[in-house]
Amino acid sequence: MRKTLVLTFILLPTAEIALLLYSGKTFGVLPTIFIIIATGVGGAYLAKTQGLRAWTDLRNRMASMETPGNAVIDGVCIFLGGILLIMPGFITDLAGLLLLFKWPRNIIRPFIIKWIYEKMKKGQIVIR
Repeated sequence: MRKTLVLTFILLPTAEIALLLYSGKTFGVLPTIFIIIATGVGGAYLAKTQGLRAWTDLRNRMASMETPGNAVIDGVCIFLGGILLIMPGFITDLAGLLLLFKWPRNIIRPFIIKWIYEKMKKGQIVIR
């Protein structure tokens, strides 16, 4: 847990700042600012459209009495992807884009399901 916190709150912002400084030096300040704004706006739009699709899929599954498993995981991934895209930085933008598109989520989904299953076995997640 501590390693994750160190990575999230110290190493990731440090790497983001380094990449932003390098980008500003290489491309210029205004193009770098434009890229940051464009990914934020574009990411918000993509997250909205993908989120609406996931919400519709979840509602359809619930209406037909199907298990909503993949629809819930997709919705959470899209939500996190949207948050990552709104944050300034290139690493978070790449991670956010990967979470917004279906084929990377198909690759990530088995790992999420395994993680949830392990938490259930340990009693850290209880479904009633």
